[in-house]
Amino acid sequence: MTKIILKKGRDESLRRFHPWVFSGAVAQIVGQPSEGDVVGVFAHDGSFLAYGHYQIGSIAVRILSFAGEDVLGPDFWVNMISKALKVRQATGLANGLETNCFRLVHGEGDGLPGLIIDWYDGVCVMQAHSVGMFRSKGAICEALKSVFGERLKAVYDKSSGTAPFKAGLDLVDGYLYKAEGFSDDEQVVLENGNKFFVNWTEGQKTGFFLDQRENRALVGRYSSGRNVLNLFCYTGGFSVYALRGGALRVDSVDSSKKAVEMVSRNMSLNGYGSDLHEDICADAIDFLRQVPEDKYDLMIVDPPAFAKHRGALNNALRAYQRLNAAAISKVAPGGLVFTFSCSQVVDKEAFALAVFSAAAQTGRSVRILDRLNQPSDHSVNIYHPEGEYLKGLLLYVE
Repeated sequence: MTKIILKKGRDESLRRFHPWVFSGAVAQIVGQPSEGDVVGVFAHDGSFLAYGHYQIGSIAVRILSFAGEDVLGPDFWVNMISKALKVRQATGLANGLETNCFRLVHGEGDGLPGLIIDWYDGVCVMQAHSVGMFRSKGAICEALKSVFGERLKAVYDKSSGTAPFKAGLDLVDGYLYKAEGFSDDEQVVLENGNKFFVNWTEGQKTGFFLDQRENRALVGRYSSGRNVLNLFCYTGGFSVYALRGGALRVDSVDSSKKAVEMVSRNMSLNGYGSDLHEDICADAIDFLRQVPEDKYDLMIVDPPAFAKHRGALNNALRAYQRLNAAAISKVAPGGLVFTFSCSQVVDKEAFALAVFSAAAQTGRSVRILDRLNQPSDHSVNIYHPEGEYLKGLLLYVE
């Protein structure tokens, strides 16, 4: 096995169980690893530190095991996926009664850096964010079959947009497994008793934004008697919860025609008609600028990531400030604004400062009623705080 020898003094983070080795910490590579190979990581004095997937880039190794012996044997994937499922069972998510969709594997949060697997009532949709995980997809599929047995309907690999582009990688999405008789590319799932169509072949990410489940429920609890605007609505998750919670009316806005069409289908699926809801295909920011003041007394502002790398951070913060200033200025007195950022490089403090600046720009009195984050199935490894990517604020605006 290839050995990665670290520079003197650059092993502290691994001894604190951080799951990444940065390329700048590497002193020597003993061997000729291919990207995605499992390598051993050793300190400057030769002491063993960890095993992980090797990759060319700023992150040179993504750690799979800190054990002092080679645990990456034939049962590794079954053991790791079983542990991840056990966590979801402990939180009640895997009982399938009111909710039958959840994140099964959340990268570093489940000790599998570079791997995402979402469960949609028997369909597993996986995304590899590293060459090592992409090359392991066959073994991962077999492990899923072993863990779930007859409950598993299909495994769909959707890594073409997430795995690093490398020559020799066949980055084409497709099924790794289908149970006999299974032929669908979408199905209806339950989330807290609400019904949603999920299309994993054509939808964004794995088909649904599972990370907003608890925040959607919170919107539902605050929606009674309110007129609601859902910006960047995607397939209308917040909108369905708002109407179930007693909203007077909900308008859902997204620039994607496919997303807006899915909103309409989800509304009909849950029994809501045009008397309660309108779906609008438009640029969310342009639409917000034209909104009459006081029309809405609850707004959801959930944009896509404005910054996917640190070089875009300053521009992203300015964009969050402009967007939130527009929302705060337009919401009715006594209204609520649920505002979010899913940009990992924007931390909670930076996001809160951007929203503070937005509020100050409007001159309105604003209170923070709650600080929002990702749910338990998007768990954060305590040794990898970078995994806490979703942050939000619930604002009360006088």
